[in-house]
Amino acid sequence: MKLIECVPNFSDGRNPEVIEAITAEIRNTEGAVLLDVDPGAATNRTVVTMIGTPEAVEEAAFRAIRKASELIDMSGHTGEHPRMGATDVCPFVPVQGATMEDCVEVARKLGKRVGEELGIPVYLYENAASRPERNSLADVRQGEYEALPAKLKKAEFKPDFGPAEFNARAGATAIGAREFLIAYNINLNTRDKGLAKKIALEIREKGKLKRDGGGKIVKDDNGKRMWVPGRFKNVRGVGWYIEEFGRAQLSFNLTNYKVSPVHEVFDACREEAARLGLRVTGSELVGLIPLDAALAAGDHYLKLQGKTTGVSVKERIHTAALSLGLDEISAFEPDEKIVEFKYSGASGGLKSMTLTDFADELASDSPAPGGGSIAALCGSLSAGLSAMVAGLTWSKKGMEAARPAMEEVGCQGQNLKDWFMDAVDRDTDAFNQVLAAMRLPRSTDADKEARTAAIEAANQYATQVPLDVLERSALAAELALGVARDGNPNSVSDAGVAGACALAAAEGAAMNVLINAPSLTDRAVADRMLARQAELLAKTQKTAAEVRKVVYGKLAG
Repeated sequence: MKLIECVPNFSDGRNPEVIEAITAEIRNTEGAVLLDVDPGAATNRTVVTMIGTPEAVEEAAFRAIRKASELIDMSGHTGEHPRMGATDVCPFVPVQGATMEDCVEVARKLGKRVGEELGIPVYLYENAASRPERNSLADVRQGEYEALPAKLKKAEFKPDFGPAEFNARAGATAIGAREFLIAYNINLNTRDKGLAKKIALEIREKGKLKRDGGGKIVKDDNGKRMWVPGRFKNVRGVGWYIEEFGRAQLSFNLTNYKVSPVHEVFDACREEAARLGLRVTGSELVGLIPLDAALAAGDHYLKLQGKTTGVSVKERIHTAALSLGLDEISAFEPDEKIVEFKYSGASGGLKSMTLTDFADELASDSPAPGGGSIAALCGSLSAGLSAMVAGLTWSKKGMEAARPAMEEVGCQGQNLKDWFMDAVDRDTDAFNQVLAAMRLPRSTDADKEARTAAIEAANQYATQVPLDVLERSALAAELALGVARDGNPNSVSDAGVAGACALAAAEGAAMNVLINAPSLTDRAVADRMLARQAELLAKTQKTAAEVRKVVYGKLAG
């Protein structure tokens, strides 16, 4: 599933009833989850964070912008933060399975809608910008709300969408796409703000002023002050003292964590602190962090410890939290701090149930969850067992030569295990989509046509989901064969069970493809899916038979 984040900023931080009305629009949009609402009285601004599928987030953003334009009158607005509209900015951020291109597309679609339906001038910025001079939000917002009447008369300030006319009530809105911003503070064992500033200058992209041997600022031929760049791109930073914590901190905004990862910035700060006789004691996340950023940190420190990274997501995150000292100031709760976890926790699902509750739900007279979800569950159990055997092999004395192969199996197994767990819910969701399509109105010819198209799309999805499970079941069987042949001999029976579970997953998924494919009216698509199903099932059956042969051979001695 593709997930994107949206962080609209609304120009009211002082009226709770206005904020509640705007955020209610988001809460009431299916598929969008409201993660955070952060009002500021001094800035008279509220920063809202939501997440969901691209379609859901686009719809929720539009509804919230529409409500803000109804309730916020910019003609009397004051506040410390720069602003130009009732909805000042609305950036989209790729989170899970989504690309920057996906976010740019959503930004442009939303911008067009806001401009045409609400009559609000819209400017696209950052990665969604229509021209280079609009990349920077500061440039787009130059002069703020008060400058709009004059700016809108100039050709170079013509909005990307909406009328080139001053909307006194709503102002203008900047809609864009950017990378995830991580707000990250690093703690020092000092109260000295000056020392913290020195470290921040070495780390941040802008760096520090260039000085000669006598400490005098160096200027270029045009009289401009020269700068020495810092160690990291896409990092903004300052040093400050926090009375509440009784210590100085390095406060950073990582504007592209894929270029400058959290753990690399942390390690560099440790080096710079040591040069000044200081020690980094821990760190804190201000807001949320993407799962892949946390996992990258965990993997980094596991490798430094000489450990395998083929462990669970939970263990990798635990290692990251310990290594970065994320618990020093306040408790680090992954479910609250990792954006994907906060979304999945809010949206619930079968995989969040206890084993007993899941079994009870399965045994009820409801048709979902059914065999498709159980097939996916079997796949997860298979991959998990293979990862377990790989880990036991990696750590076994005398089997060091197998470590590279087991590292790969362990990582693949952990990833597959998690993919299958998500598929447990995907299969049930697919069934529910078919039911929803069947219930669509059919009063008019247009209704009937729309209903027929929706049913076909839902049936294709309901067939594709088990086909995807079948495809990965074949991979799970291969992992089981690998650990059966080369894994810890004491765990060969576990490898055998992994193979059996992979076969059960494949057989179950294949049956679901076979029962759903006849519902498709597009026979070319159906035939293609059925052919792929037969190919994958045969492949998995062959691999599972080889697993049984290897396992029983070893058990027989």
